[in-house]
Amino acid sequence: MNQFSRPAYGAGTLDTSVDAGLRSFMLGVYNKMALGLLVSGALAFLIGSAAIPALTQAVLTPPLIFVIQFGPIALLFGSMFFMRNPSPIGSAVLYWAIVALIGSGLSIWVALAMSGVTGETMSGTTLNISFGTIAQAFAITAAAFLGLSLYGYTTKTNLQPLRVFLFMGVLGVLAIGIINSFFIQSSGMEMLIQLAVLVLMAGVTAWQTQSLKLTYASIAGDQRSMAVMTNYGALNLYIAFVNMFQVILMLLGNRD
Repeated sequence: MNQFSRPAYGAGTLDTSVDAGLRSFMLGVYNKMALGLLVSGALAFLIGSAAIPALTQAVLTPPLIFVIQFGPIALLFGSMFFMRNPSPIGSAVLYWAIVALIGSGLSIWVALAMSGVTGETMSGTTLNISFGTIAQAFAITAAAFLGLSLYGYTTKTNLQPLRVFLFMGVLGVLAIGIINSFFIQSSGMEMLIQLAVLVLMAGVTAWQTQSLKLTYASIAGDQRSMAVMTNYGALNLYIAFVNMFQVILMLLGNRD
C-alpha cells in the first residue's frame, strides 16, 4: 500500500524483542480497529433497522448502494497512487472513510435479520440471517482473529514472504468473484470463493500482525510514522476481520 507496509525480510525465522513501546503501539492499533468495528456496528444497526427510514432508503438503493459497495476498493487502490507519503491526517481520513462505507454496507445483514425474510446471493444461494446468526458469526470471527493475531505476534517463523502471495490471491479471488457473480453464477464456485477469502484473510491477519512488529522496530521514536502505521495497521486488520465475519455469516446462514 505504501512504504510503511513493506518491511524488509529475508531470514527464515524472526525474533523481535518485546518492549513497553511495542506493546503500546500494538495496543493503539487494536484499539483503533476495535473502535472501527464499533462504529461499523452502530452504522449497520442505525441504517439496517430503519431507525431513520429516509436514510435506509437512500443507502440501500441506487445510486448510493454502488458507492458503498465499490467505494472501499476504489479508496484502497487510489491510496496506492495518491498517498505515496501519507500523513497521519490523510491515513486517518482513509481509515474512517472505509469504516463508514463498510459499516453502511453491513446494514444489509441487519435489515435481513429485522425483516425475517431470506436473502439471496447473485448465484442463487439462499441465506437465512437472524441476530442469533450474526452474534454467532461475530463470536467465531473474534475467536479466530484472536488466535491468528496471537500467532503472528509470537511466532519466530518469517511470515513476510507471504505478502506477495496474499496480495495476488486477493486480486485473483476478487476477479473470479466478479466473473462468477455476473456471468457464471455458480453456487459451488461461490462456496469455493468464500473459503478462499477465509483462508486469505486468516493469512493477512497473521502476516499483518508480524509486519506491524517489524515496522515498529524501524520507526520507533518517529511519532509521525507511528501514527500513520497505526492507521494502516488498524485498516488492514479491520478489513481482514470484516471479510472473515461476512464469510462465516454467509456459511452459517446458508440454507441450500
